[in-house]
Formats: sequence, structure tokens, C-alpha cells
Amino acid sequence: MRNRLTAVLIAIALAATAAFAADEPKKAPEPLKIKIGDMAPDFTLLAYDGSKITPVSLHEFKGKKQVALAFFVFAFTGG
Repeated sequence: MRNRLTAVLIAIALAATAAFAADEPKKAPEPLKIKIGDMAPDFTLLAYDGSKITPVSLHEFKGKKQVALAFFVFAFTGG
């Protein structure tokens, strides 16, 4: 009886350890290190032309047009 109780307790402890190990936070991916002159990685954003929203990808312009990217932090927000 004592051996069974010990085996059950060990099994519960191992199951609990495995459950907690699965909940460990994952490491965030390292940020891209882009330098001036590097080719930009492809990405897709949504564009609104006043009537509909359409996806626009950087690869759509490759070899067709030059693209300048500008980011306006907090643009069009009240604060």
C-alpha cells in the first residue's frame, strides 16, 4: 500500500512539473537589425482610400517604383 501511495505521489509531482514547465514564457524574437542602405523586409499593411480597406505589400512595388517609408508616431490621434 505504501509503495502504491509513493508511486501515485511521484506521478502527480511529475505531471505538475510538466504542466508548469509548459507555461514558461517564450522568448521574444530578436528585433531586426536594419542599417541604412539595407533592403527592407517585405511586409503588408492595410490602406484606406476613403471607401474601402485593401492590403498593400512592399513586394508589389519591387522593381516598379521607389518607395520611401515614413512613420508618424501618434499621427491622427487626439493626444
